[in-house]
Amino acid sequence: MKNPNDIILKGVTKIAVVILFTFAISLFFSGHHNTGGGFIAGLTIASAITLLFLTHDLDRVRAYFPFDFKVIMAVGVLITILMGIITILLDRPFLFQTFNYFELPIFGKTELSTVTIFEIGVVLTVVGTAMVIIQSISEDI
Repeated sequence: MKNPNDIILKGVTKIAVVILFTFAISLFFSGHHNTGGGFIAGLTIASAITLLFLTHDLDRVRAYFPFDFKVIMAVGVLITILMGIITILLDRPFLFQTFNYFELPIFGKTELSTVTIFEIGVVLTVVGTAMVIIQSISEDI
């Protein structure tokens, strides 16, 4: 049973979730140059949402995240598979990566890579899978 006076826990959770989401974004974008990437960013996002599930009730958190995580997982797998199929159709090796530099309005000269699209698929797959597992465990309890 939850303590009705858990203001400190909820306050710390709000701060921790913002930090976790920010850290996940940093991990995601540093992934193809440094340690990190879609998998660890997806796990970090899933841990932030799980922290919200532990602090608040399931219905309240589901109101903030009204996604079907099974669909998110399926879309992520579809993106990763399509990235491999597209490279084969372009007569390149499976999951071949290419990049180029583009002049973007706010960011200036920026490198954009096809691996970023693949990593988005990985993030969606990991978040969807982890959240389906967490929600099915929490519903059994």
